[in-house]
Amino acid sequence: MKSRYFVRLSEVPGYHPANHEGTTNRRLISPDTTGAKHFEVVHGTIEKNQGALPHAHPGLEQACYILTGRAIAEVGGEKQEMMAGDAVFFPADVPHVFTAISDEPVQLLVIYSPPYGEDPAKVVR
Repeated sequence: MKSRYFVRLSEVPGYHPANHEGTTNRRLISPDTTGAKHFEVVHGTIEKNQGALPHAHPGLEQACYILTGRAIAEVGGEKQEMMAGDAVFFPADVPHVFTAISDEPVQLLVIYSPPYGEDPAKVVR
């Protein structure tokens, strides 16, 4: 039986999240992959000039940590260019936007609490 504690990125199927363009996500840590109950970790790859369209998550906090590339994040009336090693926090219910701007794809980790699971009820456009 496969361990539920260790996850290999190359073994996780990709999906294209709703309300995003040019984005492929892989759910690493989640209720389905490891049994995590209180948070979720997703690996995302975003192509140049693509990303999350304006939206918010009711009752759900989100953080993003940039692994490679550069992006522009907007949240709560603030806008900032981000690069590898930078992180951003999106509070619950606060509209946000995230756009890749580097020639190479942006790779990032996205943390949701509680787990998001691509539930349409957890997104407000």
